[in-house]
Amino acid sequence: MHLRLASKTLDELVFDNRFTRELPADPDETNRPRQVFGACFSRVQPAKVRAPSLVAHSAEVTQELGLSSDTAQSEDFVQVFSGNRVLQAMDPHATCYGGHQFGHWAGQLGDGRAINLGDVVGEGGARLTLQLKGAGPTPYSRSADGLAVLRSSVREFLCSEAMFHLRVPTTRALSLVLTGEEVMRDMFYDGHPALEPGAIVCRVAPSFTRFGNFEIFTSRGEIDVLRKLADYTIRNDFPHLGEPSKETYLACFEEVCRKTAELIVDWLRVGFVHGVMNTDNMSILGLTIDYGPYGWLDDFDLDWTPNTTDASGRRYRFGHQSSIAMWNLVQLANAIHPLIEDIPAIQAGLEVYTKTFEKAWPAMMASKLGFESYRKEPDGESFAELQRLLRLVETDMTIFYRRLATVAADASEPDDDVGDDVLLEPLMDAFYTPDVLTAEHRQRWALWLRAYRARLREDAVSGTVRRERMDAVNPKYVLRNYMAQLATDKAEEGDHSLVQELLDVLRHPYAEQHGKEEHAQKRPDWARDRAGCSMLSCSS
Repeated sequence: MHLRLASKTLDELVFDNRFTRELPADPDETNRPRQVFGACFSRVQPAKVRAPSLVAHSAEVTQELGLSSDTAQSEDFVQVFSGNRVLQAMDPHATCYGGHQFGHWAGQLGDGRAINLGDVVGEGGARLTLQLKGAGPTPYSRSADGLAVLRSSVREFLCSEAMFHLRVPTTRALSLVLTGEEVMRDMFYDGHPALEPGAIVCRVAPSFTRFGNFEIFTSRGEIDVLRKLADYTIRNDFPHLGEPSKETYLACFEEVCRKTAELIVDWLRVGFVHGVMNTDNMSILGLTIDYGPYGWLDDFDLDWTPNTTDASGRRYRFGHQSSIAMWNLVQLANAIHPLIEDIPAIQAGLEVYTKTFEKAWPAMMASKLGFESYRKEPDGESFAELQRLLRLVETDMTIFYRRLATVAADASEPDDDVGDDVLLEPLMDAFYTPDVLTAEHRQRWALWLRAYRARLREDAVSGTVRRERMDAVNPKYVLRNYMAQLATDKAEEGDHSLVQELLDVLRHPYAEQHGKEEHAQKRPDWARDRAGCSMLSCSS
């Protein structure tokens, strides 16, 4: 990626704090937990920390802000993005929102551990909100401390940037800073709290507005505030739709539905599971937001969730994410209904989600398999059978699709003359325990592979071109949970090298990167049940 030269100092950053300038503020500026009514945000200052130090920064985000690498390595940078120094042009605040958590209305939630510093005008003229996660309590913290720990912060920092380079819509991460202080956390909510290193991530996005920002005002009957937020959102985040009106509200909702469907398809493409798809964790811009107990499929399991809190109900499991996204959009539809009062029109917006997903998912699957385009016959049944086969034995999804690109499809040797074991050989690395493949399993795989090879030949695309296409959508490198945990383990010992190495590797997830193959291996057996390497809690 080509990076522009930049030389701004931090004090030269241009802020355009439209959110706090145009929307109603909480008149009470005391920083104490409380219900906040009739306001979109509360002004609050980040807490001072004792001895901040930089763990890592994103070169790409730094450049997008117009800052140099030298600035990002400076003490001033650390002081600003630990919250110790607030630039004069900043207007720190926490936003008010509600949300449905695990299917139940939770009332007011809000930025309990996130503080927005303000909106920067980046190098290309785009406005970007800078947000510190873990910078201390806000009026929305309830009984929590508003802080974050290193393990969750490493995961958020690395995953934000990894998803960007995977071409999955996401919030970004500018920096990861240690606070020099310790934070008490009960990692698994099992009555065994312990002190952990404190850390702060600076998150960056065009907007952090969530479905829950609209839900809270409708739930309270504060329709005037709801309308102000909707009008601001149209003008700020969807200006191409025109001035606010019933028609633009509907057009905006349709766009949110479309972007959400496209986001979920991308999650499914790379095997990502969010883990906490509450409505307060859904972005109106269709971005992946709030990296908590997320995970990538090590084993292709439609029922897998990375969230210990979700272990019994598995509401947010991998294969259910598309349905949950629709459920969440229905809650957003209910929230904006008072502005539109046209149920058929809103339902038509929801249908945009369904139609987008139903078109985009098979197209995505066709691209993963190397097809020129999706054909309902025979591809629909082929996709279904593939998902059944991937679940026969423990199969690594990422490695499987990467290896599938190496399957030969030329007609030099008739399929019937190729033995089952020979057909399967290119895929064997994807199986965790290949010796448990029964004769019946092998026969089913061979049958599918013969049909797959025949389907590839119909497109008449060379093997080289097909592999390039498949490798461009099927990553070799993803941020497996055990990798993030190893980076955290080293960072807790004062060694930040693995955080930086993973950041560098994950910048090129589709490339071969010779010498980095250790980061493209199956989950090691020791990580199967180790804390932080499989399922995680919401604790941070």
